[in-house]
Amino acid sequence: MEFIIQSVQDNIASITLNRGKVNPINEAFAEELKSCFQELATNPEVKAVIITGRGSFFSFGLDIPEFLGYSRQDFIRFVTKFADLYTYVFLYPKPVIASLNGHTVAGGCMLATACDYRIMASGKGKISLNEINFGSSLFPGSAEMLKYCTGQRNAETVAFTGAMFSPEEGKGLGLVDLVVSPEELEATSLKIAKEYAHRYGPAFESIKKLLRTDTTAEMKRKDELYRDEMVDIWYSESTWKQLQNIKIHG
Repeated sequence: MEFIIQSVQDNIASITLNRGKVNPINEAFAEELKSCFQELATNPEVKAVIITGRGSFFSFGLDIPEFLGYSRQDFIRFVTKFADLYTYVFLYPKPVIASLNGHTVAGGCMLATACDYRIMASGKGKISLNEINFGSSLFPGSAEMLKYCTGQRNAETVAFTGAMFSPEEGKGLGLVDLVVSPEELEATSLKIAKEYAHRYGPAFESIKKLLRTDTTAEMKRKDELYRDEMVDIWYSESTWKQLQNIKIHG
């Protein structure tokens, strides 16, 4: 795989995002990540999955400079693929632990909220859905994942302000479940993944469906109903000007 480092040890799969310094999400990245999850879903050796990044970023979010070269139809194709990815992870049949090693922003935050448990390293890393700051709406279905994690009022705080929250602030809002030191992140993530892995797989999958099927149905409904509205805003003159000022380094 080009953008993913994958390993399996002691029934725990590790997925490391590995696209440059900031793990910007493009179409190929989304396709590869979903393929990786699908492969692990059918591997009987895998009982739980950890997803993490490298360095100071879990993920910066979308590779905006690349998408500036997309036609509207091409961008709709990507939006559909990314929505399929986070919806698949949200209802994934095995436990998924997000090990947030650093900045977890926009599309990166959407991926994190799709997971079952989020552990974030303390320090300078921020977590945010900052789309409103550059004039974009949210991916429609991701709003339902956000509410599922944080509740309605905190979801409004996160989405309306576009603020960059510290790990501790993210925990207070429900974006993060646990904050540990950077030195403890890997070991703690593995410990929690093993705790999940020891539970009976079919029971976990069944309970997860019972808890999340209604939310998933609403995610799919909103992604279908509001996709064009989100894309209209993305291609509006005001938003387009702001998007052109966004640079990705590394």
